Amino acid sequence: MLVSGSGTLLEAMLRHGVPIDVVASDRACRGLDVATLAGVPAVLIDRQHFGGFGSGFDRNAYSAALADELRGCNLIAMAGFGTVLTGEFHRHFPGRVLNTHPSLLPAFKGWHAVRDALSAGVKETGCTVHVATEELDAGPILAQRVVAVRPDDTEESLHERIKEVERSLYPSVISRVLNALNDGHEPITCAEN
Repeated sequence: MLVSGSGTLLEAMLRHGVPIDVVASDRACRGLDVATLAGVPAVLIDRQHFGGFGSGFDRNAYSAALADELRGCNLIAMAGFGTVLTGEFHRHFPGRVLNTHPSLLPAFKGWHAVRDALSAGVKETGCTVHVATEELDAGPILAQRVVAVRPDDTEESLHERIKEVERSLYPSVISRVLNALNDGHEPITCAEN
């Protein structure tokens, strides 16, 4: 199962043979189109029906609606999904929500990780796959890959190189987690050493 906004990452998952039951998104996006073309059910649970993107957004109602739509899925893999979900959502899928993030967590949490890494002047950053929790970008880390920061990098060039790493790392970790779940293990047992 994939909750997505990222069509490119979804394409990578399909190429790697990751089994996907449904793609859900919080807004119209390329990921829904990619899913439809691949014959994967695509569901839009539009934030506009829950107050949109302003202060009137009902995060609790949105999270409940998404959890209801995904009931029956044994693993949720978020990719480019910008809505922070409530604890109620995570209680429906305990330890079964994965996320990918464009930094070497715990460094540079949040939506602007690549910009923040460049502003900090670090020599390397990268990509992290972790178990998503109620606390933003704070769940157990399953895998990380380093990406060097070049002197001439822009936010766009660095982010694209991180995405290239993510397109192989995330499908690999998802497959490993699915295999572990099928063998009766929890996702956290899939962390790389």
